[in-house]
Amino acid sequence: MNKKIYLWVLKGGVILSLLSIFLVFKGFLFPYITSKQVSFNILVEILAIFWLVFIIKYSEYNPFKTWKNWISLGLIAYFLVILVSCFFGIDFNLSFWGDIERMLGFFSIVHFLLLYFIIITVFRSWRDWYLLLFSSIIIASIVALYGFAIGKPYSTIGNTAYVAGYMIFNIYFSLILFLKTKNKWRWLYLLPLVILLAGFKRADISGAIVGFGVSIIILCFLAGLLNKNKKVKISFLSVFLFLVILSGLIFTYKESNIIKNNIWLKPITDVSLEANTFQTRLISWRAALHDFKNHTLLGNGYGNYAAIFDKYFDPKFYSYTRSETYFDRAHNNIVDIASTTGALGLAAYLSIFIAAIIYLLKLYSKKRISAGDFVLIFSLLAAYFIQNLAVFDSLATYLCLMITLGYVSWLNESEDELSKIESRRFDNKEIFLLAIFGFIFLFIIYRYNVSAIKMLTGTIDSQILLYQGQVEEGYQVEKQALSYDSGLERDSRSTFIRNFSGSMGMALLKKVPKEKAENILDYCISLANENIKYNQNDSMAFLIQAEIYNNTAIYHYDNPQKFYYYSDKAVEAIDKCIAASPGRTTLFFTKAQIYFVRGDVDKAIETLNYAVNLDKNFPDGYCNLAQVYLSTNKKDEGLREMDTCVDKGGAVSFNSENFLKQVAANYLGSNDFRRAALLYERLIELNPKNAQYYVGLAKSYAEIGEKEKAIQAAQNAGEIDPKLKQDVEIFIKQISKENLN
Repeated sequence: MNKKIYLWVLKGGVILSLLSIFLVFKGFLFPYITSKQVSFNILVEILAIFWLVFIIKYSEYNPFKTWKNWISLGLIAYFLVILVSCFFGIDFNLSFWGDIERMLGFFSIVHFLLLYFIIITVFRSWRDWYLLLFSSIIIASIVALYGFAIGKPYSTIGNTAYVAGYMIFNIYFSLILFLKTKNKWRWLYLLPLVILLAGFKRADISGAIVGFGVSIIILCFLAGLLNKNKKVKISFLSVFLFLVILSGLIFTYKESNIIKNNIWLKPITDVSLEANTFQTRLISWRAALHDFKNHTLLGNGYGNYAAIFDKYFDPKFYSYTRSETYFDRAHNNIVDIASTTGALGLAAYLSIFIAAIIYLLKLYSKKRISAGDFVLIFSLLAAYFIQNLAVFDSLATYLCLMITLGYVSWLNESEDELSKIESRRFDNKEIFLLAIFGFIFLFIIYRYNVSAIKMLTGTIDSQILLYQGQVEEGYQVEKQALSYDSGLERDSRSTFIRNFSGSMGMALLKKVPKEKAENILDYCISLANENIKYNQNDSMAFLIQAEIYNNTAIYHYDNPQKFYYYSDKAVEAIDKCIAASPGRTTLFFTKAQIYFVRGDVDKAIETLNYAVNLDKNFPDGYCNLAQVYLSTNKKDEGLREMDTCVDKGGAVSFNSENFLKQVAANYLGSNDFRRAALLYERLIELNPKNAQYYVGLAKSYAEIGEKEKAIQAAQNAGEIDPKLKQDVEIFIKQISKENLN
């Protein structure tokens, strides 16, 4: 093939890779992530075939012809450290292959490195870069518009934090095109800029807004500092001063109504050292700091942040949130890199951006780029870096980062370097090279991407069959899905196991004959054991193992020998789980439940008392104690713990209507109307169509003086059950009469 065909294929392929942002295959597990990454991987692997032959045949395009590109060297060093950390870390599978929820293992992210080298190989003129940047802007604009059209700010990306970072890059790409376009059509770039800004605003991510805001302040300062036009200089510096003062006033008076009620300023005012999200991240970062001394050079293995978080989990975490209590990422790119790839990884990562900034300074000082180029690219890198202090990279931001770094590399490259090296000509060997590289990469595509697709779709097919009650069929489909051995089976195994844990699992097992149910449980146990082999200190894996052992024990309740065998295994698994994360209070609830099922009530109570003492402000410990006491006819102890549970806001943790109904009625009978109201509120959340719950709530509200709420609750009861309308009218008249008196 001639040069033009290679260039057309490679340039077109790079632009085509940007379209992966749109891909969401509902038949995949974690479709917003896996659809994009697997498709992107396949495309880059196909491009790699042509790229390797191209740089061998046309050596003047070889990006490795000299080793003077420090951005490229920094990227290579960073990815090499990541690869080495995979082998010296605690979980090679997670480091190298990653998990399905993130798809950020070394195997996936190294494709972005390949993309970078393809970009710097073939994008060699401003016309090329215009096409690439313009394509990215158009695609990002469509993503933003689609988000508006469907009423979901996460659009096709699936996570608003990723959307915000993606929009930041393309906002700056629009500004670069606006700056570098000299004709009358340049103003058209303000149209996508407006769309991108709107999409960014709608994502409503505080960390990204801070990053973008700081970058705008930097932009104004540098533009004012470097501009030679006195009026323009004064204008930019005035805006800079205004923004600095405005930012100070916003944070100083953020509690004022003017600022609190402003929809544009609210995301900024949400940034607070006291905010729950910041406090949970602070706990996470402290964990990384504690562990850093144990793995200084290479960290504990790329992608293995969850192990650090679990090991140093602080029970106070539950004071800020009951959801998202498992962090597999530090939500701070620097902390994440330092803790999982060590000082070497962090140094290599930072060297990439140091090199980019040095190049920009050198290019500006030699007048090879304008002040505008320098300011925009520097501000973009600042925005990316700052917003990543509260999040981590994804496919969307990795794509744009590689484009940005490639653009800086191109700006730095001397235009006459291409003419210094002559092309090698070996047309007779070209087909041979295409065949060799084609075989290698097509093997990788089939072995690790097509097999992943089969596994992902098989997992979803299995889930659908299980939800339809076709248990045996779902079991067989899952076995087939896991047979493809793509390296990404961990999450598929966990998903299948959890179908057969808890009450839902027991319901499914009842749909098949006993022998088949036992086979399925044995299979689930084998899957749990496979996941534990990856990492003998994986708290989550041991928790899943404990849950399936406990359910297997319950299934064999009528067979004491099997029951205690599996129950002992459940205790052993939960103990290992707790050892891996000793501060995680909720694990003790699982252990207490296992003991309770065994009939070891005293051990269950002892375990729950230990959990309560881990954090006395966490209500769920008292709630669980109350359930155990009341279930064993220890009414006084149970009600005492229940009082504390309800007073600390623990009513929301209950999911059993029967239990709540009995306790609420007891509170109503003992004239404890305040606590009764809280329990009836929870009962209505669980079953909003039960008129009697509204009746109990109305009585409780009336007694504690919440007359309007009492009337509303009574009216709701009458609407649900027309037979109660006469009683409701009498009740409302009585309350109204009391108000008049």
